[in-house]
Amino acid sequence: MAQYDVIIIGAGASGLMCAAQAGYRGRSVRVLEHTKKLGRKILMSGGGRCNFTNVHNGPANFLSSNPHFCKSALSRYSAADFIELVDRHGIEYHEKTLGQLFCNESSKEMLQLLLTEADWAGATIQTETDVTRISPIEEGGYQLHTSQGTFSCESLVIATGGLSIPNGGATSFAFDIAQQFDMNILPRSAALVPFTLQPAILDHLKPLSGISHKVTASIGDTHFTEQMLLTHRGLSGPAILQISSYWVPGGEVQINLFPDLDLAQWLAEQRQASPKMALHNALGQLMTKRFAQTLCDLWSINSTLAELSNTRIDEIAAMFHRWTIKPAGTEGYRTAEVTLGGIDTNELSSKTMEAKKAPGLYFIGECVDVTGHLGGHNFQWAWASGYAAGMFV
Repeated sequence: MAQYDVIIIGAGASGLMCAAQAGYRGRSVRVLEHTKKLGRKILMSGGGRCNFTNVHNGPANFLSSNPHFCKSALSRYSAADFIELVDRHGIEYHEKTLGQLFCNESSKEMLQLLLTEADWAGATIQTETDVTRISPIEEGGYQLHTSQGTFSCESLVIATGGLSIPNGGATSFAFDIAQQFDMNILPRSAALVPFTLQPAILDHLKPLSGISHKVTASIGDTHFTEQMLLTHRGLSGPAILQISSYWVPGGEVQINLFPDLDLAQWLAEQRQASPKMALHNALGQLMTKRFAQTLCDLWSINSTLAELSNTRIDEIAAMFHRWTIKPAGTEGYRTAEVTLGGIDTNELSSKTMEAKKAPGLYFIGECVDVTGHLGGHNFQWAWASGYAAGMFV
């Protein structure tokens, strides 16, 4: 039976970060990965350029039943710390909107950074290894029965992610193990995910698939101002993905189609300048003409500007500033970037990520009830939680 100080199950972002940190501390480390190809979600991220962190990252960028839990790990391994690591490896990157950092060339560079760090630290990685059973050892540590033999370790780290993007290798493994050790698991759902729409509205919007428009999407006091993308199934784009993490089935989402404009004032000015202009043509100066025409048809507001009273202009402006939709649902884990909910943070040490009920057992990354906003925050949680565990395993 092969014996190691540390075994990490899952060779994704958090698992590889943990492997490197533990290895640099002189621990013997083995990483077990059930797929053949390493880092699939890393390679897929950011359109193949890996949005690896966010310069504005902080606790406010995360959802959790305990919003304080993530503070410890994030303070000990910040975005600046990871950026320094990226700089040391000579990877060129650029900043997009809202502090998002992307590789200039390819997300393969980020995966290679992690594999290089793990290699330098002396950690070994074994692919195509399915873990079939985990048993605590009486004198301490864990025994793993796998498709490639039996292993034992003092410290066992579960870094197998959540349920999002199953074709990227996601499984319920982390939650199954947490359940085995009688840990509480909070309800899980797809997050950072596109909305689907009811046929009554989708039939109108479907022909506009591919059109993008800047909006503010809101639920209650939570709002995000970014691009919205119309799709053949509903709504997507950064603003929609962000607000989806706050949506509950049956709930409504409010969309301000002109967040940077007082539409009532603008329409009044247009009426004075071009009274004979059709409303949809006027609005076509602010959004694609097809989108403007479709919404005018949907809301039965086709008329010339001259025909609009001040009261009617206010009513029309309200339709565009406060477009309320009730999604049919989401596209689910198939396209979701992350899993909302997961292993209850009350079951873990915020300093070490160790399970309180199972000494020597650690959970890191997406499987924990810490879910980041879009824009590199979930990767930063992977780096920070992986680092936190790696310093103690």
